[in-house]
Amino acid sequence: MTDTSMAIISKGKLHGKVAIVTGGASGIGEATARRFSHHGARAVVIADVQDDKGREVAASIGLNRCAYVHCDVSDEDQVKSLVEYTVHTYGRLDVMFSNAGVSSSSDQTVLDLDLSAYDKLLAVNARGMAACVKHAARAMVEGGIRGSVVCTASIFGKMGAEKLTDYVMSKHAVVGLVRSASLQLGKYGIRVNAVSPGPTETPMKRKVLGYGPEADKIAESMVSIKGGGVIAAENVANAVVFLASAESEFVTGHDLTVDGGYIPQLF
Repeated sequence: MTDTSMAIISKGKLHGKVAIVTGGASGIGEATARRFSHHGARAVVIADVQDDKGREVAASIGLNRCAYVHCDVSDEDQVKSLVEYTVHTYGRLDVMFSNAGVSSSSDQTVLDLDLSAYDKLLAVNARGMAACVKHAARAMVEGGIRGSVVCTASIFGKMGAEKLTDYVMSKHAVVGLVRSASLQLGKYGIRVNAVSPGPTETPMKRKVLGYGPEADKIAESMVSIKGGGVIAAENVANAVVFLASAESEFVTGHDLTVDGGYIPQLF
């Protein structure tokens, strides 16, 4: 690691950085926005469609170093405006955590695939992810920033499932985006990586698995670390901080799994 990298880390892993977190009003996004600020980010811009929650999170972090912007990532113009606001307000963009995503609206098995619901999900989880990478990378290239882009994929980007076909497809698409973008943007010094959580304690997990002892048992069965319990949003946020910081300065095109060892059990 370079002397410059060591100096930055000693002040905080993201000291002086400007970051965007999409889907930052709750779950993994909220936890990551807080960790970014904790690690010295000069400014964190939270983007979401949950306006009340987003404003509350930004205020709790501190409006002197955190802002909220309404952004539906399925609308490219809104993503473009988000990035432009960030650069105009803070002078640069160093980190994009493209995290916004939605879960399947029903079982979405192949035989009963609702293609209208499929289109809506892919518009956020795949198209929206591509828009975030595109406009963040453009801002970094134009600003001469050796930035970091991190995308939220999933363990379902590595495997199939008995249901949730559209969600599984979208997370495979995220991994493909990261691998291609990392090759194309490396010459600008921009790193692109993915983080793939296992079943993490977030509102989305509860929407998929439900509440109660049975749902908890299913989630815990997907973690092999003894006594590991359910993965917390903060566990994933810590991995994102690593990928966003100089600690991972030669890591790009990587899909970092945070699943408590579930995937190795399958293969």
